[in-house]
Amino acid sequence: MLIKEYRICMPLTTEEYRVGQLYTISKHSHQESEKGEGVEVVKNEPHEDPIHGPGQFTEKRVHLSSKLPSWARAVTPRIFYITEKAWNYYPYTITADGRSLQCSFLPKFSIYIETKYEDNCGDSENIFRSDKILGDHEVSFLDIAFDEIPERYYRSLEDPRFFSSAKTGRGPLREGWRQHTKPIMCSYKLVSVKFEVWGLQTRVEQFVHKVIRDILLIGHRQAFAWVDEWCGMTMEEVRRYERETQEATNELIGLVAPAISVSEVGQPTATHSAPASAPSTPLSDEAPDFLAPPKTRPRKKSAPETLTLPALRERASAE
Repeated sequence: MLIKEYRICMPLTTEEYRVGQLYTISKHSHQESEKGEGVEVVKNEPHEDPIHGPGQFTEKRVHLSSKLPSWARAVTPRIFYITEKAWNYYPYTITADGRSLQCSFLPKFSIYIETKYEDNCGDSENIFRSDKILGDHEVSFLDIAFDEIPERYYRSLEDPRFFSSAKTGRGPLREGWRQHTKPIMCSYKLVSVKFEVWGLQTRVEQFVHKVIRDILLIGHRQAFAWVDEWCGMTMEEVRRYERETQEATNELIGLVAPAISVSEVGQPTATHSAPASAPSTPLSDEAPDFLAPPKTRPRKKSAPETLTLPALRERASAE
């Protein structure tokens, strides 16, 4: 198992990001979905935890077959998806309980992410220190403005170095912004990747961490770049947007939207977990050095226009 801690700062408050996180996940998932591919929402329901209190449980299937790089498609079955279970007790979230964020055909592979959000610049030390973590782990600061992302996911309108929010007056972000920007918050993410296949474990775990790093950067950049779309929304409004988007997305990929209701969900076991905050970004086309390089694939064009609630179902039915 390879464990790393990522710290991603944002020019927001944790209370603001609570709304921005839900909006970004919903919009991004819809953008990445098409017939037979995308993010299928299986469950989205309130959940009460005896320690963390009220929260939200979600279960998703991320269908990826056509979006995998060529080297991965060569070794995966035609029907391929990753199951993601998340418990969101904001400002603390868990994604996966050791067996819940998994490939549908790789039982020895799992990802577990635990997230905490705080109003600071990422200077809280040992935030995840507990009996669950043995020894030290690597800590990486990810800069949403100046760390590179894969070129095919770059969009100038989502570049924090150039984006300026009309509603909040925040941005563009300049060198050293983390030290002088107010407000500021940090997403602390403890990520555990386990691939129990002898001879490949270390290389695959390192490669998956690289993919997760890119996903985290892209998702947090979008949350800031889309701030004028979600700024001012209440939790009730963003939950309605989430519900409408889920229904439209499930229709788009040919599935039936789940009912959102209250039910009992088992508490995840004591391991490291992942948050509901990481958008489902397609995996990298860059193969690790121990696999053949992929063929050149056409780049994805610019993102769709801002999604609105009425337009979601119209677009799904039209397609």
